[in-house]
Amino acid sequence: MSALTDLALVLFWLSAGLLVFTHFGYPVALWLLDALGVGGDVGQPRHRQVGRIPLVLGDEDTDENGLPKVSLIVAAYNEESVIAAKVENALALEYPRGMLEIIVASDGSNDTTVEIAREAGADRVLDLPRAGKAATQNAAAAAATGTILAFSDANSVWQPEALGILIEPFADDRVGYVCGQVTFTGPDGGNLEGAYWHYEMKVRELESEVAGITAGNGAIYAVRASNYIDLAPSGSHDLSFPFAMAKRGLRSLYRPKAAAGEKMVPSMDGELARKRRMMVGLWDIVVGEGMIDPRGYGPVYSFEIFSHRLLRYVSPLLHLILLLANLVLLGNGEIYVWALVVQLVVLLFAVVGRWVGWLPFRVARYYVMVTFSIALGLWDRWRHGPPAGWEQAEGTR
Repeated sequence: MSALTDLALVLFWLSAGLLVFTHFGYPVALWLLDALGVGGDVGQPRHRQVGRIPLVLGDEDTDENGLPKVSLIVAAYNEESVIAAKVENALALEYPRGMLEIIVASDGSNDTTVEIAREAGADRVLDLPRAGKAATQNAAAAAATGTILAFSDANSVWQPEALGILIEPFADDRVGYVCGQVTFTGPDGGNLEGAYWHYEMKVRELESEVAGITAGNGAIYAVRASNYIDLAPSGSHDLSFPFAMAKRGLRSLYRPKAAAGEKMVPSMDGELARKRRMMVGLWDIVVGEGMIDPRGYGPVYSFEIFSHRLLRYVSPLLHLILLLANLVLLGNGEIYVWALVVQLVVLLFAVVGRWVGWLPFRVARYYVMVTFSIALGLWDRWRHGPPAGWEQAEGTR
């Protein structure tokens, strides 16, 4: 064999192995770690009294039932169509009204978001200049008076009991961040995000039990006010907070019973546009904010970050390497012929899936779209710099 063939063999099997592992082997590895008892009882408060969050937050920060004051923050940009319903949803939460502060922070909205939020009954409405979602959340966090800061998207609908369930783990002082479960509703229009999210949430549930989640979601999550981190405009609470908490020795947990719902982007094209926008700031978080830097992580959390985050983010490169190595290896065994056939069929199915609704075509299209969005985000970041502004995903309001 030539040196090129030897190199192609290594790259082919390494790329294939890493891709299979991140999508299929990693959940199995998490299950085994959980079965072995790795992770302990974090999030199950020590010396806890039922219905109370004692000692950790301090008696001065709680009501007579031991519940802490919570500031529920909704960052909004031109949300006049949903902001009244969001405030009404917050007011309907099963949480003492005197211990709940509802803050709507407008990121330079040029519609009637601010006026409607005030009329709907928000405790505080911040009419801020346009600066981006992260900057808006930073300003709202600075103005909040709660011991716990909870965050929600403007179009997210929380179940009445969701807030109480969401903040329960904070009774354990080893917990820094908690996210709930978001369910996507509405006709999928070919978009398989809802189905994919079921898989993703199962993985996060296992991560939560083992060493902590590696990402949250923007629909429903909370952080201690004392642990809040001001992020750069390119930052994202979903991705930045969990690993930043880990570096502080705190766990980030997932609580599926803290439930919220959102409308799903109705088309695959819309989902691609949404994910492409999300991925623009990814590289600033991975490199600039230090996700890729293992210092401060425990060994198991390092394994989670590598397996669930970094391998996923380099999957476009792994697929490209796999394809190129496969082409070099043609003629070195039938297995490489079939491997190339499989790759080409997936790409063909992804193209045909634009017009054919049969499930295998839709799955192939969704997978290729998600993978391609990572590369497109990097391309957009290189051309235009880090993101600042944000827009609603079409069809989700």
